[in-house]
Amino acid sequence: MPASPSTARAINDRLALRLLQQEGPLTAGQLKQLTGLSRPTVADLVERLSAARLIAVVGEAGEQRRGPNAKVYGIVADRAHLAALDVRTEGVAVVLADLVGRVLTEASVPIGGDTGTGAAVEQAVTLVERVAKEAGADRLHTVGIGAPGLIDPAGGELRQSTGLPEWHRRFVAALQERLPEARVSVENETNLAALAEQREGAARGRDTFVLLWLGHGTGAAVVLDGALRRGASGGTGEIGFLPVPGTAALPSATDCEGGFHSLASAAAVVELAAEFGIPAVESEAGAVRAAVGVVRAAVDRVGRQEAGPLDGPAPAAAFLDALAGRVAVGAASVVAVLDPGCVVLGGEVGRAGGVELARRVQDRLARMTPLSTEVRTTTLGGGAVLRGALLTARDRAQEELFAPGSGCG
Repeated sequence: MPASPSTARAINDRLALRLLQQEGPLTAGQLKQLTGLSRPTVADLVERLSAARLIAVVGEAGEQRRGPNAKVYGIVADRAHLAALDVRTEGVAVVLADLVGRVLTEASVPIGGDTGTGAAVEQAVTLVERVAKEAGADRLHTVGIGAPGLIDPAGGELRQSTGLPEWHRRFVAALQERLPEARVSVENETNLAALAEQREGAARGRDTFVLLWLGHGTGAAVVLDGALRRGASGGTGEIGFLPVPGTAALPSATDCEGGFHSLASAAAVVELAAEFGIPAVESEAGAVRAAVGVVRAAVDRVGRQEAGPLDGPAPAAAFLDALAGRVAVGAASVVAVLDPGCVVLGGEVGRAGGVELARRVQDRLARMTPLSTEVRTTTLGGGAVLRGALLTARDRAQEELFAPGSGCG
C-alpha cells in the first residue's frame, strides 16, 4: 500500500536528517540530488525541519547567484546536549557533546578504593553536573554510561557483581534522580567498545566479530550479522567465568577465579611477567597500570630485538608468547562456538600488546582451530568505551528527536 501523505513526509524528513548527519551541511539542491525527491518536496521538508528547529541555515554555497539553493542547511547542534561516561573501578571519565556528536568538553575524576559509597557517588554525579555547566548545557537530553559488569536486560540496570564497587550500582539511580529530564541508560563497557570499533575502529566494515577485552578483568562483546548480542540474561561475553585449562580450580557462580580471568586478568599478567624476570615497576599504581607497564616493556624490548641473558628466546619474547598462549585459550573457545572470523583485542592490556601480541595470538589460534580467524588490535585506544557511549547516546537522541510526531513529519 502506498504511504499516507503524513507517513511519506516523516520518511522524507528522517532521510534528509540522516543525510545531514552523515554528509554534513548541504544545500537544498544537494538534498534533492541525494534523496531523489522533487524540488517542491525538498523545499517543503526544509521548511518543516526549520520550523521544528531541527535544521538551520549555516552558510552559503559558492554559487554567485542568490536564492534558496545557495543556502547551506545543517542540523541545529545545540538542540540537545549529550553526555557519555566511562565508569571504572578507579574513577569516572565524561565527555559532553552536542546533537551531532561534536565534543564540547571532557573531564575525569579518580575515585579511590577506600572512598565510601555515598562519597563516591557524589563525586561522580558532581563531575557530570560540572561538565554540563562548563559546556553551557542547561539540561542533558541523553546520557550514555559504559560500566563493567552485567546489565539486566529487563530493567537496563547494573546487577550486583562480585569484585565491583557498590557505588557503581548506586551511581546510575543517583544520576537519574539529579537529572530527571535526561534519558539515562547503561551498557556493558565491552559492548560499547565493540560498537565503537565497528563504526570507527578495527572492526569497521565487519558485521561479525568478537571484541576480547583484556584489562582489570576479561570480557567479550559479540557482534553477529551486524547486531550486538547480549544473551537471555545480558551475560553474553562473560568470558572471565569460562572454565579453561591451566588454572588451579573452577570458577563458581559468584567468583570467576579459576576461569579465564585467572589466566588473563591484569593481576595474572603481572604474575606471568614476574616468572620471566620482567618486574612490574608500577605495581603500586594498581594491577591494570602494572600489567600495561610490563606488556609495553616486553613489546619495546622485542621491537629493539634485545637478546636475553639465557639461551633460547629472550625473556620479553618468551613472556609475550606465554601471554598469547593464554589469550588464545579463551579466544579459541569463542571461535569454536561462534566462528566470528575476526577477534579484536581491546582493553588496556590488549592495547598495550598492540600488533605484536595480536600476531602471536593469531599464530597460536591457527594451530588450535581449523577456523580461519584474523586477530586485530584496537585502533581507538583508551577512548573506545567513551566513544561507544557517545555514539549510542547520539543515536538515541536523534532517534527520538527525528521521530514522527516529535516536530518533524
